[in-house]
Amino acid sequence: MAIAVNLYYTGTNGNAGKFAQEMTLSGTVAKIRAEEGNLRYEYFFPMDDPETVLLIDAWRDQAALDVHHASPMMGQIAALREKYNLHMKVERFISDEDGIPDRDKQFIRK
Repeated sequence: MAIAVNLYYTGTNGNAGKFAQEMTLSGTVAKIRAEEGNLRYEYFFPMDDPETVLLIDAWRDQAALDVHHASPMMGQIAALREKYNLHMKVERFISDEDGIPDRDKQFIRK
């Protein structure tokens, strides 16, 4: 059962983008991606909101996410969020064990 978390970081004066850039350039993103159980860690920039960055963070299971949350990296991330005065909205999703239903597959173009 994979877990995906969408984190919307919002700030002012481009701070959300600066946060994502510092996370990447500091090597923190690469370290998170290398953690056991990490499936995805990617930033996206909404076209209609230049002050928000979306992070899609996916993990194999709750145990892997718990280990990540207990790591020293979380303190570094929290400090960067404070540095850039970011606020967050969080959405959490759990994967469907059976995958995409056949009735929905007709709408997917590959």
